[in-house]
Amino acid sequence: MSSLYPAPFTHLQFTIQPSLLNTHFFFSNSYRSHYSKTQHGKLVVLTTLSLSSTNPIENSPVHGNYLVDKNEGLSIKQEEKNLDFDKKTSRFQVQELVDKISALPSTERTEFLSAYLKDGDFGTISEVNDVLMALFMAEESDLALKLFSDLSCYELEPDSWTFSIVLRCYCKKNNLDEAKQVLDHMVEEKGFQPDVVTITILINALCKRGRVQRAFEVFDFMGRIGCKPTVQTYNCLLKGLCYVGKVEQAFEMLVKIKKDSMKPDIYTYTAVMDGYCKVGRSDEAMELLNEALEMGLTPNVVTYNTLFHGYCKEGRPLEGIGVLKQMKQRNCMPDYISYSTLLHGLLKWRKIRSALRTYKEMVEDGIEVDKRIMNALLRGLCRKSWKEKDLLEEAYEVFEKMKIGFYDIDPSTYCLMIQALCKGGKIEKSLDNLHDMIRTGNFPGIITFNSVIQALCAGGRVDEALLVLVLMDERVRIPSRMSYNLLIEGYNRQRWLLVACSIYGAALKRGVIPNSKPRSRELM
Repeated sequence: MSSLYPAPFTHLQFTIQPSLLNTHFFFSNSYRSHYSKTQHGKLVVLTTLSLSSTNPIENSPVHGNYLVDKNEGLSIKQEEKNLDFDKKTSRFQVQELVDKISALPSTERTEFLSAYLKDGDFGTISEVNDVLMALFMAEESDLALKLFSDLSCYELEPDSWTFSIVLRCYCKKNNLDEAKQVLDHMVEEKGFQPDVVTITILINALCKRGRVQRAFEVFDFMGRIGCKPTVQTYNCLLKGLCYVGKVEQAFEMLVKIKKDSMKPDIYTYTAVMDGYCKVGRSDEAMELLNEALEMGLTPNVVTYNTLFHGYCKEGRPLEGIGVLKQMKQRNCMPDYISYSTLLHGLLKWRKIRSALRTYKEMVEDGIEVDKRIMNALLRGLCRKSWKEKDLLEEAYEVFEKMKIGFYDIDPSTYCLMIQALCKGGKIEKSLDNLHDMIRTGNFPGIITFNSVIQALCAGGRVDEALLVLVLMDERVRIPSRMSYNLLIEGYNRQRWLLVACSIYGAALKRGVIPNSKPRSRELM
């Protein structure tokens, strides 16, 4: 049966209801599918990845015998070959070989591969191609290139598929000039006609590294050899232009794409939107989103995340709240990046109440909040609670959740929580957490100690304030002038002159001269 299916198709055998065959749900935009009935009446689905997948350069399945690379995501096999599972270099044997190679020390891999190939007596270039592609996918590009350079030893001539794999290897290694030389050699000396995906791989690699001018030279080369670019080729160029800040040129290319009757996809719009957002023109990016919606395109989470980044960068995080609402209305669920970007922007621009609501929404959606965001949120709530007292309970609830959830609480966050409790009159909680902080090996700052001493003195609990001063002196650091001032004033109010004098004398011994002095009853 294998001879019926040309590469680069995988074949999956299962029964499917006929009513599902033409539905968008069954065959989504991510795949181009072909299907036929076998002699046993089962449906065989031949699937190849569409270049309009979520990330046309990154997420992809396996095609045929290793036809798609996870890191590049573009199917590049050019020749139709029958799948022969009786070959010595079958897909499973090749994978076993690669696993063995990967387990070896790097110094022994080349020798092992050479010995294996000599013993293997490979008869066709197709068999070697399978090994080349498997090595590439296993992050062994150097070995793949070594095998390619030794092809003459096996009296085998590379075909177009061989050159496509080698081009990928050079792109992976960031040797883009060598990759271009492979393309030139493939066309000018060997007479092969590379397909659009092979050339798009090179264009994408150049654009990702900011070599946009060189990418356009390759693009022009496509035209000269009669290779028609796809929308994915244009998407790579658009991303490259926006990467180097040429947003206007990217927009002009978008207009050209539409004029040339080539329908842009959502990734086309997302690329230009990202460019606008990076240069502080998020409103224009939103206009592009509306245009995409009018064309019937469906934005994905990456599209919306682009707007979150843009609005937060411009200091307009509240606009992101509206984007989040629209996103959910269109049944596009926010991910961790969506929420964390929006939360970071709201906290950075001091929109604390909105940040708290967004945090709660994030938790309700089942998305875990990391320690960095939790610490930032708690610090914002603590500072805000100094003026807006109702936020103290919210802050302490977040604080308790962090303790229960074994989050790492930054010392600065811990200190702010203790200070907020002191300012809010929660003396017992502030004392408890001060001792907890010291027990866990975190040492509060002088400001935190002084906040506790001040709160205790204000409540007439000067003896406990003195104990805090002793703890500070023994465990952490020398008390400040403010520390002694607070206690002396506290004992003066209690008319305990002797104790006030003792504290004053202790300060002088420490080299600290308090501003406050002990006062007798007659002077008070």
